[in-house]
Amino acid sequence: MVKYKKYILLEGFETNTYLVWDSSSLEAILIDPAAPSQKLVNEIIEMKLKILIIINTHGHGDHIGGNEYFQKEFKCPLGIHHSDNDMLPNPSLNLSSLMYMPIESPFATVNLDNNTSLSIGKHPIKIIHTPGHTRGCICVYTKPFLFSGDTIFYLSVGRTDFPTGNTRDLISSIKEKIFELPDETIILPGHGQSTTVRQEKEENPYL
Repeated sequence: MVKYKKYILLEGFETNTYLVWDSSSLEAILIDPAAPSQKLVNEIIEMKLKILIIINTHGHGDHIGGNEYFQKEFKCPLGIHHSDNDMLPNPSLNLSSLMYMPIESPFATVNLDNNTSLSIGKHPIKIIHTPGHTRGCICVYTKPFLFSGDTIFYLSVGRTDFPTGNTRDLISSIKEKIFELPDETIILPGHGQSTTVRQEKEENPYL
């Protein structure tokens, strides 16, 4: 069974960091570690989880601040879509210079795109490239969960007024990719509360 837990490591931005694991194999992934956290490290160790990879849904500073910290702790690779990789070490590109806390993350060593093959235990993990919020935005799908980053939120969508954002691409990504998933899919966004594909199809005012 796939399980997950949500953490708020960067309270000023209320970024959701997700720990996702297979209850049988104890293999896990860490999605969008927003900041260092010894408490989270301790929990992962206590649960005896093996972190296979750290995944960034995109390259903005409020999602990447814990990359280096958790990589050193768990000796695991870091993955992002290649279109956002240059943002990671550059505070101007990842916008952390505007957050008054410049972040210089290591480059990712794993390119995550539609062809990426990942799994935890027997559960496949599908990477869905969803450009719009940034050129390299991705969502992470492992049935029944979609970790959507900043592509779609509860009754809202990601901003497109940042560099490499594009409104037409964002709407296309949601309607042609996310809305193709089963209606009962649980959407777990980069900020805020969860929702479902069905609810967003029926009620999201932006779509």
